[in-house]
Amino acid sequence: MLLALGLTLVLYASLQAEENSFTINSIHMESLPSWEVMNGQQLTLECLVDISTTSKSRSQHRVLFYKDDAMVYNVTSREHTESYVIPQARVFHSGKYKCTVMLNNKEKTTIEYEVKVHGVSKPKVTLDKKEVTEGGVVTVNCSLQEEKPPIFFKIEKLEVGTKFVKRRIDKTSNENFVLMEFPIEAQDHVLVFRCQAGILSGFKLQESEPIRSEYVTVQESFSTPKFEIKPPGMIIEGDQLHIRCIVQVTHLVQEFTEIIIQKDKAIVATSKQSSEAVYSVMAMVEYSGHYTCKVESNRISKASSIMVNITELFPKPKLEFSSSRLDQGELLDLSCSVSGTPVANFTIQKEETVLSQYQNFSKIAEESDSGEYSCTAGIGKVVKRSGLVPIQVCEMLSKPSIFHDAKSEIIKGHAIGISCQSENGTAPITYHLMKAKSDFQTLEVTSNDPATFTDKPTRDMEYQCRADNCHSHPAVFSEILRVRVIAPVDEVVISILSSNEVQSGSEMVLRCSVKEGTSPITFQFYKEKEDRPFHQAVVNDTQAFWHNKQASKKQEGQYYCTASNRASSMRTSPRSSTLAVRVFLAPWKKGLIAVVVIGVVIATLIVAAKCYFLRKAKAKQKPVEMSRPAAPLLNSNSEKISEPSVEANSHYGYDDVSGNDAVKPINQNKDPQNMDVEYTEVEVSSLEPHQALGTRATETVYSEIRKVDPNLMENRYSRTEGSLNGT
Repeated sequence: MLLALGLTLVLYASLQAEENSFTINSIHMESLPSWEVMNGQQLTLECLVDISTTSKSRSQHRVLFYKDDAMVYNVTSREHTESYVIPQARVFHSGKYKCTVMLNNKEKTTIEYEVKVHGVSKPKVTLDKKEVTEGGVVTVNCSLQEEKPPIFFKIEKLEVGTKFVKRRIDKTSNENFVLMEFPIEAQDHVLVFRCQAGILSGFKLQESEPIRSEYVTVQESFSTPKFEIKPPGMIIEGDQLHIRCIVQVTHLVQEFTEIIIQKDKAIVATSKQSSEAVYSVMAMVEYSGHYTCKVESNRISKASSIMVNITELFPKPKLEFSSSRLDQGELLDLSCSVSGTPVANFTIQKEETVLSQYQNFSKIAEESDSGEYSCTAGIGKVVKRSGLVPIQVCEMLSKPSIFHDAKSEIIKGHAIGISCQSENGTAPITYHLMKAKSDFQTLEVTSNDPATFTDKPTRDMEYQCRADNCHSHPAVFSEILRVRVIAPVDEVVISILSSNEVQSGSEMVLRCSVKEGTSPITFQFYKEKEDRPFHQAVVNDTQAFWHNKQASKKQEGQYYCTASNRASSMRTSPRSSTLAVRVFLAPWKKGLIAVVVIGVVIATLIVAAKCYFLRKAKAKQKPVEMSRPAAPLLNSNSEKISEPSVEANSHYGYDDVSGNDAVKPINQNKDPQNMDVEYTEVEVSSLEPHQALGTRATETVYSEIRKVDPNLMENRYSRTEGSLNGT
């Protein structure tokens, strides 16, 4: 019923607010007592709102408080001031606060105000026990209930009465407390634990005051060990030495203890499940030194130390020798001595083999005598041994042999292994390979196996080995090894001795040469586009020739050559570049050919002209024969006129010009000395188509008569003119 009434009032107020006009003038916050407070103080945040309205009554509005944008408190009010109270401010209350007022659909928010809480409240420290035995564990509980995690805890373990921190543990906990275990050590007596809490506020860590725990009393699990030394007082070599370590164990300890006696860092005696450990030995001066007794049980360890001094009965013997390095066959002389010359029993031995029970030892050295020698001196029960003396007996080296691993001829630039070996002689052996009488490489071998050197000779070479070892004899030399090196052909070049342009009929010489190569060398001459060489020569030289005494046009073309020897690859032979050769005709041959060509052209022209005129003469002769009388005509001398022959007519031409019937010779340049020509002129009358039947025309015909001998006969020219009617 009350709830319904309240809702009705709120609804009525809101309806009234909707009907009335209002505005939010301002809103701001205040902090009491201040924006910065100490840890544990009361903090009050006030939100002050100024609202104007047309209503006579105050409007109802909501006020919301935010910390770091998260709402922490809200209230519905009609008052101008609303408060958010924090009874005890803690560090986690630090932050940025603001408040917001909401009235119907209107809202206004303050700016952000920063609140700082200084200081951290004191933590609480509790222990699981107040008394503990060495080796036990104490659990410390440090808590801070008033603050919110994460919390940084720092716990320290201290000895009462001192400021020395024996152990410190730092841990960040996501809870309000932390549990830490602290082991109890042998040096602990009365302990106290100190706890301090820290909280990160912004970028700064705020820490509380450190709080101490109650006292913790520590009981011993076992006592510190003690030494007993026998015999007491001065200890002399030969005495029986007893070193005893005693410890008292508390009955509360359930774990077994272990007692260890050490000399320097070496363990000399140990005991378990007992309260003592004993080290017993005949006293020797080397047993003098610093002894330590340790008692250990789980995490607890206690120790004590003592210095033991033993008086020397006699000094350590010394082995003297003639030399540490002897040649085979020399005298090996050893002597054992003790300073002060006491009466003692001596032995001389090699490794573990006794060679002599006297003070001195001599023999002729053999290689097998190499080794480590020592001697002993004894007085009573005390026996001392000298230091080890290494002695080496050297056997002289035999003459080294020298050989190489090449199964065939050596090619220039290829690797070859040259070995040196002395079959007899003491190792290590140092081999020096000499190349052309100069030291080249050095190797040391630790046995009589060969020493192998590697070289890449580029020419014929002489090698020799020099070997030496520990023997005093000078180094020994091997025989000289001569190595023959064959060089592959290199840089094949083809050339012609004369010019690249060769006159036909002249000598043509091609040369194929190499820059380098071991003889014999096979040279092959090729012409381009031919698979087989046209010339091959095997010579003991770096060049070969091909001769052609009379070059012709056939020899013109592209040439190249190849060269190979024993060192060349079986697949391909080096070849030269290509040489172009041109063959041209001699000048006199060119002239002869020109004359022949010109003569052929002239003869062709003459024959052509003769054929032409013969054809034309025949064409003219036909009308003359048709107009001739049946009886032969006579000239003025009553001679019969012969008919012109085809041959005569072939030498003449006719002028077809109207009104001129005279026949003209076509060749007026003929040599008169070679032939005499007699001309006879004959007039022949013929009817012209346009003339009357009574009128006759006259035609003159010339005939050529060759004389046999121009000197016997003289030229005669007769001209006969007549007409067909005799007038």
